Amino acid sequence: MIPMVDLKEELEFLREPILKAITEVLDSGEYILGPKGRLLEKQVAEYVGASYGIGVANGTDALYLALKALNIGPGDEVITTPFTFFATAEAIAEAGATPVFADIEGDTYNINPLEIRKKITPKTKAIIVVHLYGRAAKMDEIMEIANQFNLKVIEDACQAIGTEYNGKRAGAIGDIGCFSFFPSKNLGAYGDAGMIVTSDTDLYEKIIALRNHGSQVRYVHSTIGVNSRLDEFQAAILLIKLKYLDIFLHKRKEIAKRYTMELSTLADKTPPVLETREHTFHQYCIELENRDQAAAYLSQNGIASAIYYPIPLHLQEAFKDLNYQEGDFPVSEKAAKRVLALPIYPAMTFDIQNKIISALKDYLNTN
Repeated sequence: MIPMVDLKEELEFLREPILKAITEVLDSGEYILGPKGRLLEKQVAEYVGASYGIGVANGTDALYLALKALNIGPGDEVITTPFTFFATAEAIAEAGATPVFADIEGDTYNINPLEIRKKITPKTKAIIVVHLYGRAAKMDEIMEIANQFNLKVIEDACQAIGTEYNGKRAGAIGDIGCFSFFPSKNLGAYGDAGMIVTSDTDLYEKIIALRNHGSQVRYVHSTIGVNSRLDEFQAAILLIKLKYLDIFLHKRKEIAKRYTMELSTLADKTPPVLETREHTFHQYCIELENRDQAAAYLSQNGIASAIYYPIPLHLQEAFKDLNYQEGDFPVSEKAAKRVLALPIYPAMTFDIQNKIISALKDYLNTN
């Protein structure tokens, strides 16, 4: 089976430096909040163009801690997209606030700025923008709305490290940026890991305490926090992989370009591949009328595919108390029925990609 992501191939390329880095951590005796983590925080912040980085346990915690640092909680509303992974809205609910959904744009799958305006109420405190699949949302328009209504902006850049919008990198445009280093991400650890970035010193100080039981001085707790710390092993691995991130992103773009060139006349929709880094292709997604049948055909021919995401958040049982109905967000609902993600990873050879393209062409030409 051709997988969606082949992490073993990547490991073979990086095995020697990664094993060396892990050994260094073992020998150091420092496993939590150590020098590797501090160096990674510095390098990720510099990479995205923010002043500070804060390593946390995972991307979901990054979103939750961002909300807590902004004092968002019960009685507050946070506007976000219904077409994303569950964690985006889950973090809002965990903070005690209410997720308020705004529909997406059909061409980018990102939250529509025009729809955001319609959802603002006196209770609205923030917008969580998701750069879905690695494609940048329209941040200029969103920041203009936020400034007009005095709203905070959290960037869910968990799928978008290295993505750029008008010369700025995702995560460093809003008030706080959140990253996931889940193993399959464009910059992935070998376990759970995450990062928060910001250029606001006060927010940085608050999050530093919040991630460590509300403490910056041992046994002195200024607030109620959580235990969400990036361990040294994952930091060491990520420091190695960060060196190769731009190379890997370039390879993803080349793979995406070949997909679009070969499939654009057959699939209902393929993503554009721009000269800029507006899309870093964490996922390469096409749209098909008979998406599920196409996925089954690929599977029968030894090719994995995936659906991100089959049920929009407003229709998830966990959010039934919000009283949304089918039809409330038609663009998101349409995408959920049609989007299909194809395998993409830096170690993919053109021979492997040609097999995927050939199989999909066979299906599309006969259905």
